[in-house]
Amino acid sequence: MDEVEVVVAHSERATLRVGDVFLKVDADQARIDAEVEAMSLAPVPTPEVLWRKPPVLAIAALPGTTLGRLGEPSTASPAAWAAAGATIRQLHDAPLPPRPGRAGRSRVALAAELDDECALLVTQGVLPVGLVTRNRQVAEAALRPWTPAFTHGDLQIAHVFVDGGEVTGIIDWSEAGQGDALYDLATFTLGHEEHLDDVIAGYGTHVDLDVIRAWWSLRSLLSVRWLVEHGFDPHAPGCEVDVLRSRM
Repeated sequence: MDEVEVVVAHSERATLRVGDVFLKVDADQARIDAEVEAMSLAPVPTPEVLWRKPPVLAIAALPGTTLGRLGEPSTASPAAWAAAGATIRQLHDAPLPPRPGRAGRSRVALAAELDDECALLVTQGVLPVGLVTRNRQVAEAALRPWTPAFTHGDLQIAHVFVDGGEVTGIIDWSEAGQGDALYDLATFTLGHEEHLDDVIAGYGTHVDLDVIRAWWSLRSLLSVRWLVEHGFDPHAPGCEVDVLRSRM
């Protein structure tokens, strides 16, 4: 009998693996609907949807392994990172999906959210004021006009599966939609700056590195308190707080 593996679990959603089936449990039906829609539109490999019975979505496991995880060294080859970059470019060049995604928040709304979060990080003593202030300055470069692209919205390396030098699939599409392409690239390389050149080589076009670094700071600043409140450790080596420190 297959064991039940808890892949990730917190108060908003949980993902379980039973054999070759992943069960995603999400109380927000809109997120499940958005995920299924995005996978049907994305011109890149995605998991097969086996069945849906709210609040559960069942999808088939993908072949291969992930490129790694935040806070851990990646054992994937430069060719695998470049292949991922090429696949991300294929997604970004696709016709736009009908709705905005996580990467598509307006500059005004994002700046206001960032300022509020930075104030809380300081007043609650979560992070030193100098660290927050410096990274808020770096993050400013991300708050610029951008051309909408088909974005994944949560393109962590743990969501991209490869087999050798080929991408076999991308999972977790609930945040997908129209958005800033560089948000995806920054999320993908967060904490793995050493692989950025390989990803960009596969992506195949000029990328503004200052904006990538700005998104690293911005995403990390917005994530730290949420991670702590949901049982994760952003202070672990190589994770969000180290990303923020690297900008000092």
